[in-house]
Amino acid sequence: MYWKGRRQSNNVEDRRGAATKGIIGGGIGTIIIILLFALLGGNPTDILDQIQIPNSEYASNYQETEEEKELAEFVAVVLAETEDVWTTIFRENGSEYVLPRLVLYSGYVNSACGVAGASTGPFYCPGDYRVYIDLSFFNELQSRFKAPGDFAMAYVIAHEIGHHVQNLLGISDEVMSYRNRLSQKDFNQLMIRLELQADYLAGVWAHYVNRMDLLDEHDIQEALNAASAVGDDRIQKSTQGYIVPDSFTHGTSEQRQRWFYKGFKSGNLKDGDTFNTDVL
Repeated sequence: MYWKGRRQSNNVEDRRGAATKGIIGGGIGTIIIILLFALLGGNPTDILDQIQIPNSEYASNYQETEEEKELAEFVAVVLAETEDVWTTIFRENGSEYVLPRLVLYSGYVNSACGVAGASTGPFYCPGDYRVYIDLSFFNELQSRFKAPGDFAMAYVIAHEIGHHVQNLLGISDEVMSYRNRLSQKDFNQLMIRLELQADYLAGVWAHYVNRMDLLDEHDIQEALNAASAVGDDRIQKSTQGYIVPDSFTHGTSEQRQRWFYKGFKSGNLKDGDTFNTDVL
């Protein structure tokens, strides 16, 4: 992606190295429980109150490397490009695009959706209109998920911004209204449709970026590799050796690639209705 020298968004909050309270007796499992509890409508403080939290704040020794500085600049440029594209699309559809904010953090971060750690991966919190990213994830994307390239990283950001678009359109609220009315299996199916639509919206953004001649010949393949790498089937196969389709929440590698590419080819919102199709 040809990004150097382009506008960087002013909507980036850099919390790397900021003091944050550490969680004792919890760990990654506790963080996941807190996030799931918040997702299901609970108050994260109900759990946090039961976890031992030290009185003194944990001060990080974080120091930005040159590589991380460049990566942070890249993230700011990608965010700016999403702002321009979605502002235009919303305006053309008679609506106003409310700009989200993107939080860079290291270690742990507090959000309106609860406490999260780097192992959570990038996520969007509808409660505060923010995308949260620990830049170490992009190293993991390359080393663990075997999805290198700057546009693989851009895809991840665009996917999370896709969730912001869904939030503004009321789609996220509608989906979440079913969480206590459906079985876990059926609700998982709705979540898959929500995630695949976010992939589609990431593809729509890529369509417009391509029209601005910002992509090189390898970029779309890099995004497709990343979409495949984070498919439920591929992740479960690599982590536990087998797959459990009923537990999928994001879609298979093939589905995620296909919906991203469909958005890239179409460039419009009307073809991205993942909720009213029999075939995902």
